[in-house]
Amino acid sequence: MTPVASGSGRLLTVREVAERMGVCRATVYRLCERGELPHVRISNAVRIEAEALERFIRESSS
Repeated sequence: MTPVASGSGRLLTVREVAERMGVCRATVYRLCERGELPHVRISNAVRIEAEALERFIRESSS
């Protein structure tokens, strides 16, 4: 099941986040486990809001 791409509430998969950040999926899971990257669990799938990822990248680069 793929989330509907409708504006700011878009939920990204771990794979999509890893591609956008240029890291492996294990790094994304590790950031989520540490609480550094806000995420939600839907059943056993991890999803990250696009806005949360943008905020994380902005804060990490400053």
